[in-house]
Amino acid sequence: MANQSPFPALEDFVRNFPGPLALPPWAVEESHRRILLLLNHVLMQEPVAMERLARHRGQVILAQWREFSFQVRATPAGLLDVAGADMQADLTLTVPEASPLALAQALLRGEKPPVRIAGDVQLAAEVNWLVDHVRWDLEEDLSRIMGDAPAHALAQVVGAALQTLKDFVRRNAPANPPGAAQ
Repeated sequence: MANQSPFPALEDFVRNFPGPLALPPWAVEESHRRILLLLNHVLMQEPVAMERLARHRGQVILAQWREFSFQVRATPAGLLDVAGADMQADLTLTVPEASPLALAQALLRGEKPPVRIAGDVQLAAEVNWLVDHVRWDLEEDLSRIMGDAPAHALAQVVGAALQTLKDFVRRNAPANPPGAAQ
């Protein structure tokens, strides 16, 4: 017998949601800028990542999931900037999994979600390298705000909570997740 989702009501809500979530254009643009600030902050902590990304200056990456899309271009400094809607994507990354819960479960199990890749192979290889090797040192950033000891303690609590959640998902994940090949 397959395990049931621990959140059936939430999963049913998401699956039967009436349609795309329509945000005003200014909110979409602002959320893209905030995401870019975080991505660039993380990239600036890794000079090698910036060097690798700088080699692809001007190239455009389009990431898509359901009705959401995010288009960025590599800058000469090795960072990312918002790409204009009129710009042609050199690389398109599409996450075909429609269920946010299935995606969250896969991520909590430490798996990369399936992604359809179309476009520049070298740029795709660099993006894959960035995903595999660049990590946000949240504890270091927190220590600048609250000091070393409180940041370390908070990081340990968050790490333990995440591990507990991962263990729960691993124990309760269905044998054949929705969207998996049968």
